[in-house]
Amino acid sequence: MPFIDCKITKELSEEQKEELKSRLGRAVSVLHKPESYLMVGIADGYNLYFAGEKLQSGAYVEISLFGSASSNDYEKMTAEVCKILSAFSVPAKNVYVTYHPVKDWGWNGANF
Repeated sequence: MPFIDCKITKELSEEQKEELKSRLGRAVSVLHKPESYLMVGIADGYNLYFAGEKLQSGAYVEISLFGSASSNDYEKMTAEVCKILSAFSVPAKNVYVTYHPVKDWGWNGANF
């Protein structure tokens, strides 16, 4: 049950959002999670500031997942996220990725 919330400074077309969603969907397998349970949120045109300066090209990606993954898997996922965002002209140095393992997760009227 992963959720990837991507806040990106760039304005994206619907086609670009679809591409970003699809690429994140493939990447989630790095965390041993299926795309069939993945939810993705994309907030484009988002104001982000780093070191007191407004970023023209940056992203904050928050990944929540039911259970957890290894540090090695998180490392691989961070590399994957940065690679994906580079295709949208977002440099890795302007990308933060956080991970939130979740013990209790609800879906379809019940909890896992």
